[in-house]
Amino acid sequence: MHGPSVIGSTNVARVEVVLGIDIGTSSTKGLLVTPDGQVVGAAQRAHQISLPRPGWAEADAERTWWDEVQKICNILSSSAPGPIIGVCVDGVGPSLVLCDADLAPLRPAILYGIDTRATIEIDLQTHRYGEEAILANAGKCLTSQALGPKLEWVRRNEPDVWRAARGWYGCHSFIVAKLTGEYVLDHHTTSQCDPLYRVPEFDWHYDWATEICEHIPLPRLAWPGEIIGTVHRRAAQETGLAIGTPVVAGTIDAFAEAFSVGVREPGDLMIMYGSTMFLIQVLADYYVHPALWTTAGVEAETHMLTAGTSTAGSLTNWLRDLMGGPDFDTLKAEAADVPLGAEGLLVLPYLAGERTPIFDPEARGLVAGLTLRHRRAHLFRAAYEGIAFGIRQILDLFNESATPVIRTVAVGGGVNSPLWTSIVSDVTGRAQLIPREAVGACYGGALLAAIGIGLVEPKTDWTVINHVVEPDPVRRARYDELYRLWCELYPVTRHQMHRLGAWAKH
Repeated sequence: MHGPSVIGSTNVARVEVVLGIDIGTSSTKGLLVTPDGQVVGAAQRAHQISLPRPGWAEADAERTWWDEVQKICNILSSSAPGPIIGVCVDGVGPSLVLCDADLAPLRPAILYGIDTRATIEIDLQTHRYGEEAILANAGKCLTSQALGPKLEWVRRNEPDVWRAARGWYGCHSFIVAKLTGEYVLDHHTTSQCDPLYRVPEFDWHYDWATEICEHIPLPRLAWPGEIIGTVHRRAAQETGLAIGTPVVAGTIDAFAEAFSVGVREPGDLMIMYGSTMFLIQVLADYYVHPALWTTAGVEAETHMLTAGTSTAGSLTNWLRDLMGGPDFDTLKAEAADVPLGAEGLLVLPYLAGERTPIFDPEARGLVAGLTLRHRRAHLFRAAYEGIAFGIRQILDLFNESATPVIRTVAVGGGVNSPLWTSIVSDVTGRAQLIPREAVGACYGGALLAAIGIGLVEPKTDWTVINHVVEPDPVRRARYDELYRLWCELYPVTRHQMHRLGAWAKH
């Protein structure tokens, strides 16, 4: 594990600040932010998730997440330009942390949709409650993203853990509990814990939730920006935060990031370029589609339409490593010199299965059209294009919603690649607004904290747009034909993918 990186604040006048913390797939980050949105301190620690078996993705909630949060809080509290008067923690999700009565995790945390272990339980719960009823109540069909099947997986496969469990938490709500002692889960995260929550009514589906959770009590519900407690004495000693500091509920990191860049009005859409791609649209009215996810929003009594792929940056990282580790700048420069379409190369980016819209954990990556002429630059460009085709496929479904997309904001590490963002705009035909500072979910968490404690007005938006990536109509027209070919690849190779996956397991 790498040591923390820190941005100091020696030249900032003494001022009250809020602290936003984000526990991501590959690192934990913290930001100190002033009431006008200025970042005056930052710290980060890198980590890795555990992949102990095919289809499993886990993390150590105590020794990784909590340990890193303590270190980051101590660093930032000691360097803050003034008192930290509010805290928000966001994190990857929906994740499952099962704890005993003393808040000690009983097993490694089971991560969000990249963990695909609960396929049997997805089928069992779908059969038990009915696919149409689940879609109507939970806003989505059960997939590897759902938490209910993972709870049942533990009950069926790890009965000793299940019997000892006295609480279940998300990534961020576990940290909130460590800070405050409160057993709380925010409405948005709960709306992804399918099928436990009624998304149209913003409340538990008590019949299903109590049946699935059995003896484990349900957390109290709160909205992400709602104060749910304060830092208690032990947490203050461990983190350096002041006793009594207000803590808001927080939420899943991608949604905090959408909040951070002003995706708050109906028709606003965020595309997040990360280890996976994630898309979030604010809805004017409740809407469901079996190939998408409808959730509660970040703000009270709102709804969002969402989608996520299983790979993006993880695919480009894999390619770089496979190619012997050239730096990304070199790869991007080489790929930029490759013609559109990578001289007849298409990539299905399903190296970790796929979530939206095919929901197939057994899908596999595919490279079609390889010749001896192709080099690493062709593969790298084709990977960018394959990811972009997947985004277009999702946006085609978003277009069926009653709330049209009005503006698209792009965030995440991938926006630092002009080639990637231009390919996405050309493939989808959508302009993308690139914020001047898209510093991540912890920035959105800081804003949630600032609003929650009354430091700033509820409609405060710290976003400043730096530039716009416009689609090129000529390139868009050329991509249309390739997109149609790309869409044909999965249906005609699905059977072979599944057979190969089954063969590899034996």
